[in-house]
Amino acid sequence: MDSAYYIVIILGTVIVILEMLKLAYRKKPSGKRVTDIGTCMTVGSRDVQEDAAATMTTAAGVMAVLADGAGKTYGGRIAGRIAVDTCADIFRDYNAFNNPQYYFRKAFHCANREILKAVGDENRGTASAGCVLLREGYLYYALAGNIRICVFRDGSLIPVSTGHTVSVLAEKKFHEGKISRQDAIQLLENHRLYNYLGKDDFKDIEYFDAPVRLKEEDIVVLMSDGVYDLISLREIEHILAKTGSCQQKALAVIEKVNSDTSTDKDNASVVLVGTALSG
Repeated sequence: MDSAYYIVIILGTVIVILEMLKLAYRKKPSGKRVTDIGTCMTVGSRDVQEDAAATMTTAAGVMAVLADGAGKTYGGRIAGRIAVDTCADIFRDYNAFNNPQYYFRKAFHCANREILKAVGDENRGTASAGCVLLREGYLYYALAGNIRICVFRDGSLIPVSTGHTVSVLAEKKFHEGKISRQDAIQLLENHRLYNYLGKDDFKDIEYFDAPVRLKEEDIVVLMSDGVYDLISLREIEHILAKTGSCQQKALAVIEKVNSDTSTDKDNASVVLVGTALSG
């Protein structure tokens, strides 16, 4: 009787301890970030799809790149693909997170040279490109041209990049006191690009001053102008706020573009990258 009693007590204690350990394990987050990625595009009313995109996940982190090509015949398509492939190849061969600024500079300048070699002068093929790196809850970005990079947080799209349009340049020069208010106003409606890949006098890229600290429910958004020029940011926010995977949301954004009744629709592409702590 006594030995049986003690055996029951010991077994009961072991069971209680095991249940407590299970509960503690469930509640304790692993700290590991899982990535949810979505990519979708449409040709619009154009004959050729000149947008290109790629994402890559390694043990170090995540890379996503979106390019919007432009040019004669297939020059824009070639330029966009070169921009994306160059960013992906260098990310694959080099630990970009050791020095993100160096990675971005190397990738964009290499892409510019390769585009010029492949399609000749800028009249035959150019590309805007935006590239992001995500690691341990931080966002690093760079761009040339007018790819728009935002963070969707708490129901709102927060712009991260400014872009290389004449209107942005005019606003900057006005604040620096280099042009008059009247000249700036005249230029604010000019969305022509002054910097892009495939340009002989390619200027420096726009990149992060400091990495952006991401929250758990944030979604990093890359969009070509075929998206944000056609549908409003409010409509995009409404789509991103819905439940579902990033792939489902990317598809919904492009479905919204396709359902628009405009007859002149550009290529449109979106890349979404969401991260969350696994637990």
